[in-house]
Amino acid sequence: MAPNWVQFAAALTFAATYIVIAIGKLPGFYLDRAGAALLGASLMVGTGVLSLDQALRSIDFGTIALLLGMMIVVGNLRLSGFFRLVTNWVATRARHPLLLLAAVTITSGLFSAFLVNDTVCLALTPLVLDLVLRLRRNPAPYLLAVAMASNAGSVATITGNPQNIMIGSFSQIPYRAFAASQSPVAAIGLATVFALIALFHPGEFWTRERLRAAPVPVHAYWPLAIKAVVATLAMMAGFFAGLAPAKLALIAGAVLLVTRAVRSDKIYREIDWPLLLMFAGLFIVVAGFEKVLLSPQLVADIGHQQLERMPILATVTAALSNLVSNVPAVLVLKPFIAALPDPRRGWLVAAMAATLAGNLTILGSVANLIVVQRAARRAVTIGFWQYLRVGAPVTVLTILVGLWWL
Repeated sequence: MAPNWVQFAAALTFAATYIVIAIGKLPGFYLDRAGAALLGASLMVGTGVLSLDQALRSIDFGTIALLLGMMIVVGNLRLSGFFRLVTNWVATRARHPLLLLAAVTITSGLFSAFLVNDTVCLALTPLVLDLVLRLRRNPAPYLLAVAMASNAGSVATITGNPQNIMIGSFSQIPYRAFAASQSPVAAIGLATVFALIALFHPGEFWTRERLRAAPVPVHAYWPLAIKAVVATLAMMAGFFAGLAPAKLALIAGAVLLVTRAVRSDKIYREIDWPLLLMFAGLFIVVAGFEKVLLSPQLVADIGHQQLERMPILATVTAALSNLVSNVPAVLVLKPFIAALPDPRRGWLVAAMAATLAGNLTILGSVANLIVVQRAARRAVTIGFWQYLRVGAPVTVLTILVGLWWL
């Protein structure tokens, strides 16, 4: 048993780190979530909770490698103009607001199912915003569709979002099995997002007005676009063939760096380095918390008494995900889910609930914040209550469907 002062240091460091992550930054300072995770990890080592070797071994480098590779792949797709080509193709074929909403929902959900949803929102938000403003439509419901569909669609696979990437590594569930289990939930989720956004915005969608979008010139670098699409499809085929996702993502990303079209530093700017830093720091913070404060018996007792019932696990996961965000929530729940009688099913429920809970509020997921912040740059405001009135029923209905299916 660790000395009392070490236990106190571990508890204080863990609590302080998660409070800053929940708030978004340290009040009165410029310390953000990534910095808080790094500081917490440093304190776990500095106070003797973990040795430096134990801290380094607690980092799941497979998860970080997979996320890094996916960011490079998506960065190449974006810089090549691929997403612009898709958006322009959709714009010239959607002749009614409902068709445009369906197209935005499907596009955001489908891309997010296989590529990390945060990076998809970074690419799609300005393009969708340009499109709907050009069509003189109300941009808010279409931006809600980008955010909510990215969350719902990302449920489908291990590579859909950061928490699924972590869960895939922890659970060792094969990519194909994960997709087979979660894809129906994602499909129903996308249908729910479409229906409720249309229902809550009757003035925008229940009209006979036709859309007339003339095609605009799209500047795309075709050699890079084709190369990026081929690399992406080959990578996805490897995922379903059972090959190691982290290795495939790194290989695909590295191959795409070999080009005459885009300088490497432009690709590096597409990588969310703070997110990777936050992951590494949180792995260490949670490892210190587990080592000092969570005995195997305590973990087993909590897991069996509270979380073996899947509705309770889903509720706890959803609540915690909205309190501290979904990635930290999954890390906190890791030891308890691993101790369940059926951890595989527990991981699937946690992946579903943590992701779909992101649709509850603007603060529920990084994808939501990306959409809202990018819209604000163009003087388009999406308010908290404006989001919540659609997000709350979407979240409740999709999680209930997910529990029924799983």
